[in-house]
Amino acid sequence: MKEWKIFFLMVGAFILFYFLPLDIIPFGGPVFEALALAKWYAREHVLLCLVPAFFIAGAISVFLSQNSVIKYLGPNANKIVSYGVASVSGSILAVCSCTVLPLFSGIYKRGAGLGPATAFLYSGPAINILAIILTGQVLGWELGLARAIGAIVFSIVIGLMMHIIFLRENNRKNQNTGFQLVENSDDRSLWKNSLYFISMVGILVFANWGKPVAADNNIWASIFMNKWMITGIFAIILIFILIKWFKKNELKEWTISSWGFTKQIMPLLLLGVLAAGIFLGRPGNEGLIPSDWIQTLVGGNSILANFFASIVGAFMYFATLTEVPILEGLMGAGMGKGPALALLLAGPALSLPNMLVIRGVLGTKKTLVFVSLVVVMATISGLIYGIIF
Repeated sequence: MKEWKIFFLMVGAFILFYFLPLDIIPFGGPVFEALALAKWYAREHVLLCLVPAFFIAGAISVFLSQNSVIKYLGPNANKIVSYGVASVSGSILAVCSCTVLPLFSGIYKRGAGLGPATAFLYSGPAINILAIILTGQVLGWELGLARAIGAIVFSIVIGLMMHIIFLRENNRKNQNTGFQLVENSDDRSLWKNSLYFISMVGILVFANWGKPVAADNNIWASIFMNKWMITGIFAIILIFILIKWFKKNELKEWTISSWGFTKQIMPLLLLGVLAAGIFLGRPGNEGLIPSDWIQTLVGGNSILANFFASIVGAFMYFATLTEVPILEGLMGAGMGKGPALALLLAGPALSLPNMLVIRGVLGTKKTLVFVSLVVVMATISGLIYGIIF
């Protein structure tokens, strides 16, 4: 009964923000911006991004063989394989800093080592191939290439640093947990389980396929025009798989696991979105921190400008692909190329809502170290890039 109350409370909050009548609210300012950002988030990200991500996370937790997770991403896995897999995962998943959280939580709780898990956490939103192409088209190939190289290097270095810094703690955790490679009781073949996960990832990716900047007739534009048909095909495949290959008790266990991730993550995301709206506002609108302050502080290529761009990027929420037009406006207002790269490397991978959820999974100390590594590396990368270009 308690679970149903929580469920209906969440649904009620979602409906409230989804249909929030902003045009009749008699006040503006930071509070209005927080409500407006929450409404936009409810409309654009909950149903198409987070709901599929929660079900994928639940599936990882229940159906993905713990043997496979430990073998390829576990603390004792081959480092080249584990960090290689984690660092390029974002090229497949076109997700934002919040959508990646259920997936990260799922593989981490399933036995992935801290290093590969945090490498995946960073790479998921940062190495979005669509965003990198868009960056090159709009902001120049130099910035697009620097973003791609920087994001891959970042994910590996950050993962390795997290592993090294918390090595003793991780060793104690692994000894206490006692991860063992056991036979999977699942009687489905590998290709059936693979098709099951591919269908869910296909729904997540293509349902959120971004509109191309130009109306040229390329593959990206063609996919966007047919994205709902492609998404529907993946949905039909998934329904067929669930009916034919899954037992009722398995579906129940999957639902319970997905609901567990939803309860853990959604309230923190809502608080984070509201806080981001109050302090930073929406793109083109003012929060408590005036946007002209930001534009003034990120001009040139000083250490302060790059550091400030990294901090702003780390706390501000960027939906997938939106960071490019935002940066285009900032660069037009005088933002330096170095700070632009710093924001690109810190912004998509982090946000205030994202940090709150990471803290719930990893704890305060690990979260602070992870965020600090992203900010410091983004600052240094921006400074170097600004000097070269």
